[in-house]
Amino acid sequence: MRVLIAGGSGFLGTALRTSLVKDRHEVFILTRRSPKHPSEIQWDGKTTDGWGHRINDMDAVVNLAGFGLVHWPWTRKQKQKIVDSCVLPGLALASAIKSASRRPRAFLQTSGINRYGLRGESVADESTPPADDFLAQLTVKWEDATKSVEELGVRRVITRNAVVLARNDGLFPLMALAPRLFFGGKLGNGKQAMPWIHVADHTKALRFLLDHENAHGPFNLISPEPASNAEFMRIVAQALHRPYWFHVPGFLLRLALGEMSVLLTEGRYSQPKRLIESGFQFHFGKLEDALEDLLK
Repeated sequence: MRVLIAGGSGFLGTALRTSLVKDRHEVFILTRRSPKHPSEIQWDGKTTDGWGHRINDMDAVVNLAGFGLVHWPWTRKQKQKIVDSCVLPGLALASAIKSASRRPRAFLQTSGINRYGLRGESVADESTPPADDFLAQLTVKWEDATKSVEELGVRRVITRNAVVLARNDGLFPLMALAPRLFFGGKLGNGKQAMPWIHVADHTKALRFLLDHENAHGPFNLISPEPASNAEFMRIVAQALHRPYWFHVPGFLLRLALGEMSVLLTEGRYSQPKRLIESGFQFHFGKLEDALEDLLK
């Protein structure tokens, strides 16, 4: 299988590429930098200029492109930068597929579990409607950017990601820093959901959804065992053999981070309903097992 990955130089794309190459698939990466390898294809993330014809060679396309949310403060300009980084690459990919003489069979579109909002009594699944806040509406625009490929007969899968835990990448090293320094404790009231998935299971799920031709539409990529922020931080401290005693009040986080503090102080519980119904099995379903692997 020949797979094209947008956002393939990030840690999620790198993990997927490594897995695919190991199984002898051909992987090509769309990158903004000058190509250093024949498998790298340069693009600007906005147009099809110079690379769009390469879609003709692909069996599947995976869109992982998007600017990280952990850039503060969330000014109006910064929010627009985040939106553009998620939407424009998708529009360019959809345009290339529309113009292709040979279209890919599958298209995986990344998104976020934040679509369901940061508050809510009920546990969200893939059928839960989107909320109205900035992060939720960002995911709506993110997903809609590539919706047109479905009308072209391309099987599209939407992967709504939880926080992906990896030993040396993403948010987890920062989250583990405070406990390592003996300041382990909850953020805010600690009751907010901490949606997570181990990077190995995230990669496994992407492979599963690429391979299963009956898979289409949205899938929540999140561990089946939810955890609160307090529980998550307690288990991190326990795995590191550090005390769990420090409490960072929500108002201090809001003062320091502004609106972006909601990433740390709020969260809604969600479940991977469709993924489980499709027969997917998690390797790291329990938080203790995931953290033991990441911190060993």
